[in-house]
Amino acid sequence: MRADARRNHERLLTEARTAFAAQGSGAPLEEIARRAGVGIGTLYRHFPTRAELLNAVFQEALGELLALSEELSGSDAPCRALVEWLRALIAHAGEYRGLAHALMSASYDRSSALSRCSDPLRAAGERLLARAREAGQVRADVSMDDLMQLTNAIALAVEQCPEDPELADRLLALTLRGIEG
Repeated sequence: MRADARRNHERLLTEARTAFAAQGSGAPLEEIARRAGVGIGTLYRHFPTRAELLNAVFQEALGELLALSEELSGSDAPCRALVEWLRALIAHAGEYRGLAHALMSASYDRSSALSRCSDPLRAAGERLLARAREAGQVRADVSMDDLMQLTNAIALAVEQCPEDPELADRLLALTLRGIEG
């Protein structure tokens, strides 16, 4: 990339992060381009779709989640490690309003640019889940796809009730324990 194109790219990412955090993943792309000091055509040259822009914005957080998974993979308590990683996944999905919904949609649309975020997350989580299963701490019929959907559903619920800071932990605990007495 030429130096001016690289600067435009970085400004677009910076403004997109700010806009997505403040307004959610549906923030107007025209506004992002304007704040970055470029035209909408420049935004679309760098990021042909909203999903491509979302994917680029979330790559940094993706790296952090993958590193956490790697760090937790050596834990002596595999189930606890899996739960800690699921909490981090919920927190990540809750950072930007609308991200959980976008990630849920990407899990059904393998052609989505966001599947590039979701596929490595699923693989990282699968390794943690496999360790917890091998230790006999998680049922054999629990799938990573189900856990990803549950974490996104929890993030969606939390997004609707931002005044309850404990909601994510309560819902995750309920999910993990079930409702049987």
